[in-house]
Amino acid sequence: MQHEESGGRWPTSVYGVGDEPDPRFSLANERTFLAWIRTGLAFVTAGLGVAALAHFAPATGSRFIIAGVVMLSCGVLCGFTGFTRWARNERAMRLGTPLTRPSVLPMLSVILLLIAGLAAFSLLS
Repeated sequence: MQHEESGGRWPTSVYGVGDEPDPRFSLANERTFLAWIRTGLAFVTAGLGVAALAHFAPATGSRFIIAGVVMLSCGVLCGFTGFTRWARNERAMRLGTPLTRPSVLPMLSVILLLIAGLAAFSLLS
């Protein structure tokens, strides 16, 4: 069934085009979006925790602050990426075009590995 209007759903740039996809695919896309949000919240929580450690280690506090800011930034990036990926994939399913590729995942993985390596190095020295 072709939808010319979004039916009051937001964003209209997603829901105002193409055909309604199989609900299973839309729900799977939504679960993926929620996983991105959950990951972003974990980054934010970890970033706040690491930054709080700066108060207990004044000599190396700046390292904790930097690591916390990086992790908070990753959390914000996860939230933004989750929404944009959800919207692009939902629109692609409605238009019958290929889904987007996960371009941010490798960068987030490298950042997380670097932070874990720095944390391990700090603990050992």
